[in-house]
Formats: sequence, structure tokens, C-alpha cells
Amino acid sequence: MTSSVTHVLRLLRWGRTLARYGALQGVEKDPLTPPFARRLVRLARLGLRQPAEPDYATALQQLGPAAIKLGQALATRPDLVGEKAAHNLFALQDSLPPAPFPLIRKAVEQALEAPLETLFSSFEETPVGAASIAQVHRAVTTEGRQVAVKVLRPGIEDMFAEALETYEWAAAHLEAHAGDEARRLRPKTVIAHFRQWTRRELDLQREAASASELKENMVAEDGFYVPEIDWHRTARRVLTLEWLDGIKLSKRDDLIAAGHNPRDLAGILVRAFLRQAVIDGFFHADLHQGNLFALPDGRLAAIDFGIMGRIDRRARLWLAEILYGLITGNYARVAEIHFEAQYVPAHHNSDEFATALRAVGEPIRGLPVKDISVGRMLEGLFSITRDFDMPVQPHLLLLQKTMVMEEGVATFLDPDINMWEQAEPFLKEWIRSELGPEAYAADRIVQVTRALRKLPDLIDRIDHYFPAPGGAPPALPEVQVDVKQLPRLRFRDTLIALGAAIAGAAAVLLLR
Repeated sequence: MTSSVTHVLRLLRWGRTLARYGALQGVEKDPLTPPFARRLVRLARLGLRQPAEPDYATALQQLGPAAIKLGQALATRPDLVGEKAAHNLFALQDSLPPAPFPLIRKAVEQALEAPLETLFSSFEETPVGAASIAQVHRAVTTEGRQVAVKVLRPGIEDMFAEALETYEWAAAHLEAHAGDEARRLRPKTVIAHFRQWTRRELDLQREAASASELKENMVAEDGFYVPEIDWHRTARRVLTLEWLDGIKLSKRDDLIAAGHNPRDLAGILVRAFLRQAVIDGFFHADLHQGNLFALPDGRLAAIDFGIMGRIDRRARLWLAEILYGLITGNYARVAEIHFEAQYVPAHHNSDEFATALRAVGEPIRGLPVKDISVGRMLEGLFSITRDFDMPVQPHLLLLQKTMVMEEGVATFLDPDINMWEQAEPFLKEWIRSELGPEAYAADRIVQVTRALRKLPDLIDRIDHYFPAPGGAPPALPEVQVDVKQLPRLRFRDTLIALGAAIAGAAAVLLLR
């Protein structure tokens, strides 16, 4: 168990780096920052010149892999870090110098339990990409297939374990000492989700399973492609998948030169995301331009399935109704859904919440179609969470982040595209199919069928606890006696009784 002194020293060392890039200015100036945290910040920046504009992304890159991933998680929390900081963190580049090839070779051979030459006819030593958690090498299998091999960085698990331990210690102390506002923002929960997030990313076999599941779900979306997994060459620390020859969506000019229509690609991206998030409830949660490729046949392909989001059906229905209600201006219904979902504490007034939503929605609805922004809508919604004591909904954090990221990619491809315009018919049809009379009848049939299936087991359990009378004759009536509680003997009374008995016995003996 790491001591508190070690945690404080780590925080001071990290704080020194953050202060060098001005990344602690907001923490120091925030009136809600607890005194102990403010003292640590002042100690960390002692003697340093700070820039006028904080650069959070560069500071976290300097701290290494765990800090990079934490920064990407915090980019989804403008309510926690502020709008400017969240915007800066979205620019965080998940890249580091590659690990030496001998270490990578050893890691592959240990994970797959075979020499490299028996698995691949060629294996490029220089990686095509080196991120904070893993790096990717191009290779050719012994069967002649072109593949990409993703390998975890050596020692990465230990680095994350050390950092996470200190993050958890800091979050617990922040929540304990920073008052009601910190408890509402739930920093411990944020770190718990971050731990879960990174645990998944550090298991490449699980990433392969996520890619496989997404591929099955996206059969209905012809324009969206997920590469095949080579399960024979995949383990917890190594993932091998089909190599894709395509153009990254970040290279818009190259896309146009190759004959691709950016408007079509943007439409595919929006439809694919809506199908994943709204219909399937399982979505790729890292849809930035570096993970998306345009294939020669016009399809859009995705890679890097380490961060995936999942939402259950009830939450998807609420989400779809909220989005559709904001599109159509039905703020009263959106407010009702927030109370039904218990996103807003019951002591608040639904009509007041509807008015606050109107303040967010109407300015957006008044803009030209091409200027309506999902990001702006989310920014407005975040601004009212504090007024209505709304606790953070961790299951929606990844979705919120992905919606903003996906809108950014789509508008980069087609500046005139609008998420609302693309989403409205999709959401309208899905809500009709899920909340219409046919869906209502189908849900009731399923509920009744499940209830009927429980009846035999329920009857058996009733019979067990309340068995029928057996063959013995009925019990004879018993006399009811009012039982009185006997007085409790105290130790003193016992000694007196014992003394009296001894004295009586002595008297009898003397009289003989």
C-alpha cells in the first residue's frame, strides 16, 4: 500500500510539470478548490514562470501515457475542467516515441508463444504508429495476408497501476474536503470509470472481441467497414487484424484527389454512429480522424476498438427522446424524461427545468441549419446541471464525448452538414418503432410471457414454504397459559441464598 507521503510527492512532481505549462492556474483561482489543494498548487509552481494561456494537452503529454489517457477522459467533462480546458484537451495527441524493436519482438513471441518467424513471413521493425498504450507494426502472415499487429508497450501496466493509485487517492481527498460541489461532480466515480476504461484498453484480446461484435452489428450499414480479426495471432498483449489500404479522413485534399466525396463520407459517419449508439447501444467511442479511413471502394473503415461505449435500451430511449425533443422544441417532454430517468432530483420543478432547457434550445433552433451544433447544445446542457443539482451520469460521458468528436470530423469533411438534419429522420423512425403501438404491444407480450414462465417455479416455492397437511391427525388443542417472565437473580441475591443454605445445613448438623 503506497503511503500518503508518496502520493503527495508524486502529485508535486506532476504539478511541477503542469505548472510549467500554466495548467494549474484554473485550479488555483477556482474558489471551490479546497485549501489543501491550493497549497499544493502554490508549492508546485514556486519559482516558475507561467504562460499567459494554459496548454493542458502539452503538459499531460509530458507526463506520459496515463496522463494522456486521463486528459482524453477529462475532455468529456467540461463541467469538471471548464470549457476552455476541455477544448484544449480534445487536441491531445495520443503519441509517443516507439519502444525499441527487440522489446516488441520479445513481447510478441511471449504473448503468442511462438517465434516471430513461424507466425509472420515479414514484420516491419519501424512501427506505422506509436500511441501511449501500444504501437502498430505492418506485417505479412505465413499465409501471405497483409496485417497490422498492435503490441502493448513493455511495462505499460505497471505505469498505469502506479498513476491510477495516486489518482484515486487524490480524488478521494478532493471529494472528502471540497464540499458539495465536488461530491456532485463525483471525482471518485470519474477515476473509477477511467480505471475501467484503461483496463479494457490494456487487454487487446478484449479489443478484438469488441471489433468482432461491432462488425456483426454493422452488417446493415453497407458503407461502414470493420476489419477482420486474426484470432490465431491475437492474445492479451498482441492484436492482429486485417491491413487496410485507405486514406485518413484528416487528409481532405487527398480524399478529393482520389475521387472520394467528403459529403458522402460525412453522411456514412453520422448514420453509422447513430446506428451504433441509438439502435445497438454499442458504439466506437474514439471516432477521431486518425482512426477513420476512406477505402478505395468508397466505404468508411474504423480501427482502434479499445474504447467502446455501451448504453442499455431504456437509457437509449430516454436519449433519443431528449435529442428529438430538443430538435422539435418539445421542452416539456424533455424535462419530463429527465425527471423520469431521475437525472434531476425530485425536489426540483419540472416546468422550471423545461424553461432552462428552452434557454439552451431556442438559440440553437434559431440558427441557420448548417450552424446548429451538437457541441454547443451539450455545452448549454452542462451549464444548467449545477443549478438543478444534477449528478454526473457516467454511462453518458463517453457518448457525450463521442458525439462532439464525431460532429467535428463530419463538419471537417462537409462544413455544411448538420447533425440535427441527419439525425431527425433517423431518430423519428426509431422512436416510432420503439414507442409506437406495435412496440408497446410487443413489450407487453414479452412481459406477460416472462411472468407466466415464472409461475411454475413460484408455485413450487410456495408449496415448499407452505406444505399441504399430511396424513397425521390434527393436533389436540393446548391450554393457553399466560407465561410470566421469571425475575432475574442478581449476584448479591445468589450469595445470600447460598449463605442461607449453608447456615441451615450447619444448624441441622449442630442439633443432631
